[in-house]
Amino acid sequence: MLVGLASAIALPSSELQKSSGPLLQVVAATGVPIPDWVFSLIALVAVANGALLTMIMASRVTYGMAEQRLLPTVLGRVLPNRKTPWTAIVATTVVAMLLTLVGDVGTLAETVVLLLLFVFISTNVAVLVLRRDRVEHDHFRVWTFVPVLGVASCVLLLTQQSGQVWLYAAMLLAVGVVLYLVARLSGGRTRGGPRPTA
Repeated sequence: MLVGLASAIALPSSELQKSSGPLLQVVAATGVPIPDWVFSLIALVAVANGALLTMIMASRVTYGMAEQRLLPTVLGRVLPNRKTPWTAIVATTVVAMLLTLVGDVGTLAETVVLLLLFVFISTNVAVLVLRRDRVEHDHFRVWTFVPVLGVASCVLLLTQQSGQVWLYAAMLLAVGVVLYLVARLSGGRTRGGPRPTA
């Protein structure tokens, strides 16, 4: 938020919106002598780090969902010694490679952002629901307005997405629903586990 505020102060928002490299333009406007190649290197490392974290997260979420029988159990296989979820890693890598062939990287990134917004909404709603549970031990309890603001901000950001991004996201969600139904038909979800507290 502070970066966005500082950028809006440094340059008009209309100019930032049209720019393909808004942060680079903001840095140039400040007069700080940072070479373009240094800024490009920083951006490259940041993008690579973000992509790596997303791939790690995707494979581990896929593995966890397979363990809970929300996805086919084959995605829950791990290496015998290292316990690495190799089938989930292979599957998510193949999906990521196929998605790069569907459209441009920018649209793909926006689709990932849209889906992550749904994840954030569900997480904040889960916090509100879990607050109703009474437990005997002490635990952290977040202020109510924090998850409410989280949901509201995510909904606001969802309204900024284009129709094409919504279409791609709907297609990916449809694939997820099909995989979920396959998992349910092949074994059903494990029930009765302990619920986390928030």
